[in-house]
Amino acid sequence: MSREGTYDLVGVGFGPANLALAVAIEEHNAAAPPGRRVTALFAERQPRFGWHRGMLIEGATLQVSFLKDLVTMRNPGSDFSFLAYLKDRGRLVDFINHKTFFPTRVEFHDYFDWVAARLAHHVAYDSEVTGVAPVPDGRGGVGAFDVTLAGGRTVRARDVVVSGGLQPCMPEGVEQSARIWHNQTLLTRLADYGGPTRSWTVVGAGQSAAEVTDHLHRTFPDAEVTSVFARYGYSPADDSPFANRIFDPDAVDLFHGAPEEVKRRLFDYHRGTNYSVVDLDLIEELYRRAYQEKVRGRERLRIRNATAVLDIREIPGGARTTCEFLPTGERAVLDSDVVVCATGYRPFDALALLGPAAGLCLRDDLGRVKVERDYRVATAPGVTAGLYLQGGTEHTHGITSSLLSNAAVRAGEILASVLRADRDAARPAEEVAAT
Repeated sequence: MSREGTYDLVGVGFGPANLALAVAIEEHNAAAPPGRRVTALFAERQPRFGWHRGMLIEGATLQVSFLKDLVTMRNPGSDFSFLAYLKDRGRLVDFINHKTFFPTRVEFHDYFDWVAARLAHHVAYDSEVTGVAPVPDGRGGVGAFDVTLAGGRTVRARDVVVSGGLQPCMPEGVEQSARIWHNQTLLTRLADYGGPTRSWTVVGAGQSAAEVTDHLHRTFPDAEVTSVFARYGYSPADDSPFANRIFDPDAVDLFHGAPEEVKRRLFDYHRGTNYSVVDLDLIEELYRRAYQEKVRGRERLRIRNATAVLDIREIPGGARTTCEFLPTGERAVLDSDVVVCATGYRPFDALALLGPAAGLCLRDDLGRVKVERDYRVATAPGVTAGLYLQGGTEHTHGITSSLLSNAAVRAGEILASVLRADRDAARPAEEVAAT
């Protein structure tokens, strides 16, 4: 095993969260004297930048304003903004005439890709991180981390920022297969799929489930599409102005400092802003289609509401879904060519990746990792190297933990913390203690 370099900061993953951090570092370095610049490397397992490529459905729009891009909330004058991207692409006037705050996900992915290409010097693609090991500082503490990459390579960092994104979650006991998919890979699977397209089953009640249902119904005009979910109907997302304040940067301050019971209550109150909810326009469009099919006497779009999925398994030539209508307990078996599970995501398990370094992390009474307001993990005494999390901090920072809404501000806060720790490390211990 050979060490290939030493950096101030190594980022694990290069999705939008760490991409925003890379922009913050780039802008800091452009203005800072040489001695204050931050050396950084971001290790990404994919061969190139990609953000939910399997769900870049034509026409699907972003669910947050374009102003919540990678930089604007932190630095409105940045030339890494979405507006700067539009200017560079020659579409600024056209976008203004479009009169929308919500670009398509295809366009926003192109914006991310445009930013990532400008920061390629900070990224090692095809470099999956397989472990993080503490490096003793010779004084009984830990002053750095060795980050192991696939193939046995290692790099050393004073600070590590983990942003592993969200991992697809399948129904309990169900595995992905040739005929059972998670929506995360929908477009990729469709491109490679050569089987029949007579019938589809979509499991789930959130935005992704509704988008998959809509896409399959439009794309395969002769196929039947059955949507199965336990709710009575798709629930509309609460994107009203007052509710959206839960995504404000100030709301993170308040949430982090609140008692545990208050955190739980606030989280429950505002689940409707993000979890298992659907844009109202899409709900109404699906209802319109279902109604018109009833009028015409040929129903291709079938909604099985208030229905629990009991089992999904592959069968010869397709997949079988066993479900139960909750009000009566009546069971039914649905056979289709493919089942798409739009059943959500779970946070990336950062501590599992950290390996030996995870033992340095402090836990709360519920066994959850303690995370400071600046997203730095609370660690054992003597650990001067920093571990930061982008994602997996909903219990400490609220709903915005893994969302785009605060990506720009969060990146700035992490960078400020890294710079503050670097400054303190260079000062005498008694001077730091006095501040």
